[in-house]
Amino acid sequence: MKKEVIVEISARHVHVSQEHLEILFGEGYALTKKKDLSQPGQFACEEKVLVKGAKGELNCTILGPVRPATQIEVSMTEARTLGVQAPVRESGNLAGSASCTLVGPNGEIELSEGVIVAKRHIHITPNDASEFGVEDKQIVSVSVNTDDRSLVFGDVVVRVSESYATACHIDTDESNAAGMSACCMGEVII
Repeated sequence: MKKEVIVEISARHVHVSQEHLEILFGEGYALTKKKDLSQPGQFACEEKVLVKGAKGELNCTILGPVRPATQIEVSMTEARTLGVQAPVRESGNLAGSASCTLVGPNGEIELSEGVIVAKRHIHITPNDASEFGVEDKQIVSVSVNTDDRSLVFGDVVVRVSESYATACHIDTDESNAAGMSACCMGEVII
């Protein structure tokens, strides 16, 4: 059985805590949904913030809903643009990650950590994980066939949860390396 998964491109974005959202946009502020994302309950927001590093800055869309901790996900190229040493990490693993300043229309926040390059990963339902023969936290590879730039992504972490929709996420540097302009199908290699 071929183990196919949709491979989606995850552009730079920010997840914010409610506390930080209110500092950036004002007391009692709530995020404004722009569009739903492929993961259930996740959405892109109308709100954007400026992420400032030692050398540069980037406008970033906020993704909702709010989270317990503020996190900025950028590609390695974007980390260089910012002038930060963002480690490759799983979402939520922020200890010792890069610092930055977030600027919103109502205020700004100096973060001592929170900037990461997201480790490529597969969100997968328990049923699909069973069918694919994979387990939570397992490391696999994903092969993508594109015109002129097919490649195999190694070091892809599997994340199993009932709350997920099955999809592989890579960043813009990775999608550019494969010549992807939109999502495509990939094959999971164990």
